[in-house]
Amino acid sequence: MNYRALISSVLLLLLSSWDVIAEEPDSVQMEVERPVISIIIDDMGNRLQVGNKALELTGAITYAFLPHTPYAREMAEQAYAEGKEVMLHLPMDARSGKELGSGGLSLYMTRQQFQDTLASSLASVPHVVGLNNHMGSLLTRHPGAMDWLMQDVQQRGNLFFVDSRTTSLTVAEKLAREHQIPTASRDIFLDNVREPEYIREQFQQLIRRAKARGKAIGIGHPFPETIATLAEELAKLEGSGVKLVFTSEIIATKRRHIPWQASLSPSPKEEKPPFNLQH
Repeated sequence: MNYRALISSVLLLLLSSWDVIAEEPDSVQMEVERPVISIIIDDMGNRLQVGNKALELTGAITYAFLPHTPYAREMAEQAYAEGKEVMLHLPMDARSGKELGSGGLSLYMTRQQFQDTLASSLASVPHVVGLNNHMGSLLTRHPGAMDWLMQDVQQRGNLFFVDSRTTSLTVAEKLAREHQIPTASRDIFLDNVREPEYIREQFQQLIRRAKARGKAIGIGHPFPETIATLAEELAKLEGSGVKLVFTSEIIATKRRHIPWQASLSPSPKEEKPPFNLQH
């Protein structure tokens, strides 16, 4: 038997196998660690024309509809038909005392009123897969109210919750986790100021935060300035190294922190809620 030839063959086989083993983790790692962003367009349902313009945005955009608004059902159906993601944008008590509108949750409701209002609001918007708070700078800091909310959401078993973080004192995400509800928090408000350059810079901040942390959620509104600026920025997103995904995907997928990218990005600071939106 030619042992030298046999040994050479075995060595070649081992080396080729090592190449496959060595290459595969890198490719998988790159896929897992690719930074992702999600964009939620809030306050949908009140105005048809601007709402339709918002629905024209390309890619994996998530739309959050206010309950019982004139065009919520119609536009939610359209969004769903176009493969978009639909959320309920649930009004909650704000410190400003601003009127909630139909379907809002108040600190002064009874338990039964709270349950009935949430059920009615969810029923008013079809194809809902999750919800986030509209305003809520008062209610989301109240553990009792958030416990009620998360109990009711948990009973439905198929919804996620995004804390819009309209106050730094919020306990909403914490209570969602305690009730084992898939959850996350807003990272960036895109349009505190309705000026294209400001919105553009906020969008870039969203990308930087995703590169630092692996993922980031941005919230905007169906303002003409926001939609026009997002249309321009999303068209350039492919070359940024960041991928746009639905909010449910960000919540469902745990992304690892990427040290080398974080070292290139400034440390994100807690962003103040937009006062002009009266959260």
